[in-house]
Amino acid sequence: MKKPVIIIGLGEMGSVFARAILKTGHAVYPVNRDTDINQLAQELPVPLLVIVAVAEKDLQSTLKTIPTAWHNCIALLQNELLPRDWQSYNFTNPTIISVWFEKKKGQDSKVLIPSPCYGPNAALLVDALSRLEIPAREIANENEMEEELLIKNVYILTTNICGLVTKGNVDDLWNNHNELARKIANEVMDIQATLVGHDFDREKLIAGFKAGIDGDPEHMCMGRSAPARLARALEQADEANLTVTNLREISAL
Repeated sequence: MKKPVIIIGLGEMGSVFARAILKTGHAVYPVNRDTDINQLAQELPVPLLVIVAVAEKDLQSTLKTIPTAWHNCIALLQNELLPRDWQSYNFTNPTIISVWFEKKKGQDSKVLIPSPCYGPNAALLVDALSRLEIPAREIANENEMEEELLIKNVYILTTNICGLVTKGNVDDLWNNHNELARKIANEVMDIQATLVGHDFDREKLIAGFKAGIDGDPEHMCMGRSAPARLARALEQADEANLTVTNLREISAL
């Protein structure tokens, strides 16, 4: 019998992964707010994978509750994810996926571009998502995966924050507000560089950002999380003593 998969958080995104994993023949055990996670860990001490599918605002509080028995089979998929988010825990080589599809209530999953994935269970996630016709691709090493996470962070933060001003879609942002997009993206990259502890090829990140735009030009910039993303970015900038003038101007509107 195939080993089971645990999914922590059965919202829209967690439900997509649950359906995908079930199609591979693995049993799926959900962890919701009322689940006794320690009891479940005693009953299932050696699952194949534990997918943490909670919202990014709930990630750290959730990771603190992960039973030790599951530390060697974690998978993470949140927006704004970076290595520092899991490195403070004793997780052994987690599987990471940068999700480039969205799932809204009552709608099918909408793909922008293939989702990059790295780690010991990356192949499983790529295979599982393919059964729902959601493309994903396996990444060769952790440095490349960090770069992929940075690209997604630049995309989600820049489009959300700019959307507070432009109100339109990502095609409108890039073609009609390009100067604003580049200014905000550069300040977002300033912040990201402090979070990963080094600079990076910024033009490569911008190219990845543009690929996300081309994947779904009509994707709306401003999701409901945009104000919280801006506030979080400013907190990170303050911690790093960064000026980020353009982000502060948008915050003051």
